Amino acid sequence: MFKSTPIFLAFLVMGFGDVSGPLTSQLQSDFALNNFQAGLVTFMAFIMFGLLSIPMGLYQDRKGRKHVLMMGLFAALVGMILPIIGNYESFILILGGLLFLGTGATMLQVAGNPIMRDVSPEGKYSRNLSFGQFVKAIGSLSGSLIPILAARYWGLDWKLLFPIYGGVMLLVVVILLVTRIEEKATPEKPATLKSCLGLLKNPYILLMVIGIFLYVGSEVSMSAKLPNFLEAKFDFDIKEKGLFGTLFFFLSLMTGRFLGGVILNWLSPKRFLIITSILSILGIAGLFIASSEVLAFVFIAIIGLGFANIFPLIFSITVDAYPDRSNEISGLMVTAIIGGAFVPILFGVVADMAGLMAGFIVPGLCMIYILYIATRTSKA
Repeated sequence: MFKSTPIFLAFLVMGFGDVSGPLTSQLQSDFALNNFQAGLVTFMAFIMFGLLSIPMGLYQDRKGRKHVLMMGLFAALVGMILPIIGNYESFILILGGLLFLGTGATMLQVAGNPIMRDVSPEGKYSRNLSFGQFVKAIGSLSGSLIPILAARYWGLDWKLLFPIYGGVMLLVVVILLVTRIEEKATPEKPATLKSCLGLLKNPYILLMVIGIFLYVGSEVSMSAKLPNFLEAKFDFDIKEKGLFGTLFFFLSLMTGRFLGGVILNWLSPKRFLIITSILSILGIAGLFIASSEVLAFVFIAIIGLGFANIFPLIFSITVDAYPDRSNEISGLMVTAIIGGAFVPILFGVVADMAGLMAGFIVPGLCMIYILYIATRTSKA
């Protein structure tokens, strides 16, 4: 357990990268942004996943995973400092801070997911990756919880996130510096750009990579737009009560990831992926028929439980199918997190053209695709 502690801490900091979701509604209110402009918040936070994931996967083959973890932490720390320098009044510096935070989260994802397989007992990779995602969900949860507490008890707002996250990152840096991590040698050949992109010729891997792209985009869209949903449908104050939508979503994600780690002791990952994708579709459909605040939060909880294990399931199922290509697959899967940059923008375009609720059709269609690859994988 001790040797995995720094890895779980890295997953915690990964979760801080999800702050762009709850920040979207707050910045949209403070800077008077439309839905498309608000989508730029998540775009800046996730674009580096597409640009850096494969290069960093190749780099860590040569320099080591702990080295990449440290680089990720320092990049994320720069991201916490930039908005403070601008006294939170410069939207450009805030976007720049999110860009560096996304850069750090990319490096942590590239290094963290393969290491989790190294420290996992045989057959328990899916379970441990789900627990890692559970820890990540704690970091994600803080992005909405801290502003709610800051507004309610201290008269502050989302700005408090940056010094708190920066302090935690410094602590994790110190722990990693004094902790010796032995990285297991693998018989795999070093990954190359050609070998990574070459895997996309495999239809199975291509389908799964697209699944990660659409899932992450859907998760980010939900965390960003649930406050707007509660404001539009039930007149919630978006600066405080509206954030309960995102908070409840991440609470459900965290709960689902913890339960997923337990359930996967008895249920196969392929069958579990079918169940969880169906649950996601039902939850999104429920938003359209929710006639009360209670029902709205019930459906938000269902969405969170359904979404909770999709990422680790797709990732682990693919790696277990091709364990000798885990480095290349990790690079491709983390690259696909760029879906968090593009799907919310598509959501915003649809919402600006046809109304907010029409935007939720976008993640609904994404989940239908996840169900398709889940059934296809199960048959295979």
